[in-house]
Amino acid sequence: MLLTTLWVIGITAEGMTGALAAGRERMDLFGVMMVAFVTALGGGSIRDVLLGNYPLIWVANPQYVIVILVAAIVTVSIAGLMKYFRPLFLALDALGLVVFSILGAKIALAAGTGIIIAVVAAVVTGVAGGIMRDLLCDRIPLVFREELYASISVLIALLYVGIDALGVPEHITVVICLIVGFSLRMLALKFKLSLPVFEYQESYYDNRKALRKVVQRVRTWRFRRPTRPAVDVDDEG
Repeated sequence: MLLTTLWVIGITAEGMTGALAAGRERMDLFGVMMVAFVTALGGGSIRDVLLGNYPLIWVANPQYVIVILVAAIVTVSIAGLMKYFRPLFLALDALGLVVFSILGAKIALAAGTGIIIAVVAAVVTGVAGGIMRDLLCDRIPLVFREELYASISVLIALLYVGIDALGVPEHITVVICLIVGFSLRMLALKFKLSLPVFEYQESYYDNRKALRKVVQRVRTWRFRRPTRPAVDVDDEG
């Protein structure tokens, strides 16, 4: 019951963030509702298709579709006030991430899968909706370049599977995962914690002088001295 209630709150918040993202791209009302729907239920739908879990939850319970569409319309109606609720939406988004991740792992385990598929199901449930939202809005998904997000989903899935394997009652397991996951996401937002970023610039690696600097930097590392003099970069053609 607790997970279901939190899940409804989570999809409502995700639907509203999807509607706002569509508004930034000046979509019409149908586009707003579609992006809201995909953001809220896209991850869970992909998970269920991959696991063969039919009917999809929103097919079996159409009222959830109504909840999301109403949330999208409300968002459009009060868009001017939404900026004042940003801290609330960040908190609800963090809560939704954890709830979606727990549900993904739980459903995967119930389907008889192992730990790897449980983690994959958790991540897909938690982040796939946001990825599809950003792709529909023609931008790089935030999950790939902002504070810790998908990695928290992985950690929560592993925590849930581990505690469940110890035979701890489910409601205690859920509460522990909620507290840990929500705290980690809030800390990531507060301290701007993120994974290392890989940056590759073609022009940098094509530049002779820059390449020479890279080679010289490598030579400062303590490797075994070569048996013959190293060839200078400028002598290689």
